[in-house]
Amino acid sequence: MSTTELETQYRSLPERIRTRVEEQLSDAAIALKLKVGLMLADREEIAAHAVTPAGRIGLKSGQVSELTAIMPLKPGGAERLRKFFSLLDGNLAGAGQVGTLHNMRFVFLDDDTKLLFATAYDGEWDPYIDDFATKIPEMMDYLFGNVEGWPGIKSSEVKDFIVGYQIGAAGWFVAHPTLTVAEGTRLLEQDDNVRGFVETLN
Repeated sequence: MSTTELETQYRSLPERIRTRVEEQLSDAAIALKLKVGLMLADREEIAAHAVTPAGRIGLKSGQVSELTAIMPLKPGGAERLRKFFSLLDGNLAGAGQVGTLHNMRFVFLDDDTKLLFATAYDGEWDPYIDDFATKIPEMMDYLFGNVEGWPGIKSSEVKDFIVGYQIGAAGWFVAHPTLTVAEGTRLLEQDDNVRGFVETLN
């Protein structure tokens, strides 16, 4: 599409949307302005992916929330954690016991002096931390016991500790915001049952 065609399509957007785009992206290429404008004009898509607070900190889209924290590691903490992750070949499948956990990852930063912990989960912030404390406390304390000042997952101070290092996302996207972990599991089981039934007909 030529620049003239892009500009024509952009000018066809509602003025209120073009005004918003120009206020924030005046120096952007017309192709980007058009894409952002079309996105803002799609009210159904915007509503389906609306972003709200996840509780104490972080963002939530539909049923799915995010948590990102950067924490200082104790001396030797990165080495100890690397051994643990190596033992499991990097696979933290046991964390699935939490039941509301979509994903989580651990990344070493600044020459192994800091740990980035990032996760996506179902629901609100406080119940999610409670899930860790009740369902996988030993794993949480082993992993985060390598962080300076970690009070213990069952400590009354742990939530304030996490908040102290958590960084709320500025933007958040979830492909299927209404799909919880439990619903995803149910759909996979349903799919397996249908496939099995179809195979018996062949």
